[in-house]
Amino acid sequence: SILGMDRGYSAILIGVGNLGQALLCNFSFKTWGFDLKAAFDVKPQLIGTDYEGVKIHDMATLPQYLSENKVDAAVLCVPKAHAVQTTELLTSHGVNAIWNFTNVELSGNVFFENVHFADSLLTLSYRITKHFSPGVKEPK
Repeated sequence: SILGMDRGYSAILIGVGNLGQALLCNFSFKTWGFDLKAAFDVKPQLIGTDYEGVKIHDMATLPQYLSENKVDAAVLCVPKAHAVQTTELLTSHGVNAIWNFTNVELSGNVFFENVHFADSLLTLSYRITKHFSPGVKEPK
């Protein structure tokens, strides 16, 4: 397909907290052309478990996994404090695309899609205000 939905890019998810778990359990990566191969976290109670057939690995094994497997994209759901360091690890091992949910604006020589929940909520607030108060002008 023209949008690459059938390409089967390999992907991993980093950070299996609330948001990571929600994505693993409710988002169809395959529908959008991504084969989610593995997830990584630091919490001992998560390591070795699986969500929707995706095994959770110890974050400490990520460099080895990246060395042994081709990974096209990573879904980044780590705490803000770990965003840059994790991104550097991923990109230094050839990951060329990052879907970033950390609320840290990441940039570099790979493809980033930075998801900002606050911006999205602000847009929703603006639309509600505009609908119920038609005289409100769009912010500059």
